[in-house]
Amino acid sequence: MTNSWTDIKNTDLVVIMGGNAAEAHPCGFKWVTEAKANRGAKLVVVDPRFTRSAAVADYYAPIRQGTDIAFLLGVINYCIKNDKIQWDYVKAFTNAGYIVKEGFGYQDGLFTGYDEMKRDYNRSSWDYEIGADGYAVVDDTLQNPRCVWNLLKQHVSVYTPEMVERITGTPKDKFLKVASMIAECSSPTKTMTSMYALGWTQHSKGSQNIRCMAMLQLILGNIGVRGGGMNALRGHSNIQGLTDIGLMSNLIPGYLTIPTEKEPDLNAYMSTRGFKPLRPGQMSYWQNYRKFFVSFQKSMWGQSATAENNWAFDYLPKLDVPSYDVLRAFELMKQGKMNVYFCQGFNPLQAFPNKAKLAEALAKLKLLVVMDPLETETARFWENHGVYNPADPSKISTEVIQLPTTCFAEDNGSLVNSGRWLQWHWAAGSPPGEAKTDIFIMAQLHLRLKEMYKKEGGAFPDPIVNLTWNYKDPHDPAPEELAKEMNGYVISDVLDPNDPTKKVLEAGKQLASFGLLRDDGSTAAGCWIYTGSYTEAGNMMARRDNSDPDDTGAYLKWAFAWPANRRIIYNRASCNIDGQPWDDTRKLIWWDGAKWTGYDVPDIAPTAKPQDVGPFIMNPEGVSRLFTRGMMRDGPFPVHYEPFESPVANLIAPKVRGNPVARVFKDDFAQFADTASKEFPYAATSYRLTEHFHYWTKNNHVNSVLQPEFFVEISEELAKEKNIANAGWVRVWSKRGSVFAKAYVTKRIRPLMVDGKPVHVVGIPIHWGFVGAAKKGFPANVLTPFVGDANIETPEFKAFLVNIEPSTGPVA
Repeated sequence: MTNSWTDIKNTDLVVIMGGNAAEAHPCGFKWVTEAKANRGAKLVVVDPRFTRSAAVADYYAPIRQGTDIAFLLGVINYCIKNDKIQWDYVKAFTNAGYIVKEGFGYQDGLFTGYDEMKRDYNRSSWDYEIGADGYAVVDDTLQNPRCVWNLLKQHVSVYTPEMVERITGTPKDKFLKVASMIAECSSPTKTMTSMYALGWTQHSKGSQNIRCMAMLQLILGNIGVRGGGMNALRGHSNIQGLTDIGLMSNLIPGYLTIPTEKEPDLNAYMSTRGFKPLRPGQMSYWQNYRKFFVSFQKSMWGQSATAENNWAFDYLPKLDVPSYDVLRAFELMKQGKMNVYFCQGFNPLQAFPNKAKLAEALAKLKLLVVMDPLETETARFWENHGVYNPADPSKISTEVIQLPTTCFAEDNGSLVNSGRWLQWHWAAGSPPGEAKTDIFIMAQLHLRLKEMYKKEGGAFPDPIVNLTWNYKDPHDPAPEELAKEMNGYVISDVLDPNDPTKKVLEAGKQLASFGLLRDDGSTAAGCWIYTGSYTEAGNMMARRDNSDPDDTGAYLKWAFAWPANRRIIYNRASCNIDGQPWDDTRKLIWWDGAKWTGYDVPDIAPTAKPQDVGPFIMNPEGVSRLFTRGMMRDGPFPVHYEPFESPVANLIAPKVRGNPVARVFKDDFAQFADTASKEFPYAATSYRLTEHFHYWTKNNHVNSVLQPEFFVEISEELAKEKNIANAGWVRVWSKRGSVFAKAYVTKRIRPLMVDGKPVHVVGIPIHWGFVGAAKKGFPANVLTPFVGDANIETPEFKAFLVNIEPSTGPVA
């Protein structure tokens, strides 16, 4: 989230696309109702189904799954054609005027530099023209045909209301109604907020779904302001924390990145990360990358990380591929190239795509270790549960060890919510039976591995044997100790260069802000964005003061928000070029003539003059990007690409199937249904239910009673066409597998006319399995394709092809 849950009350228009907040985030959705009740805000929902969010919306528009980019580019085109642009914001705070290199181009769905064999681009032409002074060339008049604004106008021009209707199935009048409501938020005194979730991320172009809305918000002037922003609704209370502390295979905590094999030393590593400003006087805060990195290395390896060994740079792994994401991991497992898999707090047999492939892969492991408070299907993948999990245990040699863990309500610690708020919680009960905390289990594993490496040596034991482990009880570190380590502390005194008798930083003290981190080895921080969360003043995450001057929704004294307790990032953009609020009724920060002040922590140097330094200080441009240069694998502008399984060909680029740079493994491509397949004619999508929390609460009797049986949702028209009765059994199958379910025949899903062809939608909840208190049922991933987003490999769960027929149900 750029903003916070509590800030949503400040908006004038809520657009929910790629999510279903009323159902999946019912507590957070209260802030939408606050905005509606107290500000007269409107709620628009664009979704393939008439969801619980749509049921309380002011306006609902249907859309075919996988076509959100076409819809949003159509809205951008509408805003440009109707001059619904917040021009002062766009000219001052975006790269609209930046000149793009000669040689860059786009045609028939592809940008310059495409290599069909590699399924990748040479992105060298996707960049700015750089002048003799080393800075990007800018045309403030926006007249140059190669400036970003004119390239954007040209790029979106094909997405007319008529074309949007042909691609998305959204009726033209409904599209125009939504577009006009959004366009009104181009006024400086009217804001829109975007609320999205896995409905946008779980596509082969998921990153571009989100980026496309971000571009729209930028031309409306809605980033950095109260009631605006891009608000990602994380599906669990600590999913934000998971990404913050680097649990993805290519990350170091704080969104630093693991080196690659092409970066064998620290100098090579830093050469692409310490971005210098692209315009005079800009901040480009990533120039501090080395401070964050060295402080992280010191927190990990302490005295063993020195200037002489480049701060233990060699201790880090070097990636030979961009990342070892979940799809790659299971592909390697299937090929017999992965022997041991630790599964901590996850249920991949249910949560990753193509269940049959997952089961085949798990069966080739030597060892599977599952750490979880609940029984999971993954831990029991080897058991034969008939049609629900056909397995032959006699042919599976994988050793499975289950380590029962505590759940969050049995631990002390912090959770990071969608709004980047680190909130401390306290244990409400004691763990049952043999359950142990994750911290305890990981500590035992580490200490025993360390002892083995000390005794037996190895090719390179240093990263293990030298790992810092300075806890009061090494066998069971306290959550508070870990929190202090994440925050960061002073290793050695730092003296004032102007007065050596004074200490700027005192050894042993907790750091108050990430601005104090240094690259000389005198500071340590496990996660630089968390610096300030546990200071000498105490545990900032445990604060519970709900005072809120001017009723902003910021609540600066409640818990801690990264970075620096800032509640709205890029908040300098809430003011015009002179530093005065766009909207006096929704002030956030402002320039008082000498410094930035206000109700939030300024996202800019306190004394940076408003006309000198841009609001987007993490970008070397100092402004936001309508054109992303070479940063996205699939293009500097979003493009409508069909899902890999689509009921129609791509109208924009008929020769392009799916996202042209999405990674596809050979065997998986063979398991994709053909475009416009007669064998699999129906478009399917997965979704969640309030009554079942993902795969957890099917272990709970009450939740299982509330939603007792696996079902699929279809329209009355499709039910009539296929002779399917409401509550009758159906079989649904894709090219990867088959499930049996009860049919829920409803008006909430209706066929869409896509380029003159009716497209029926089948909705499939994800929650059922073969363990737990609920009746046995099938997970949606029996049907879903094994392909992910081109940038971060999130699986494409939201758009695929199936067939459906009446059935007598599963054979017991």
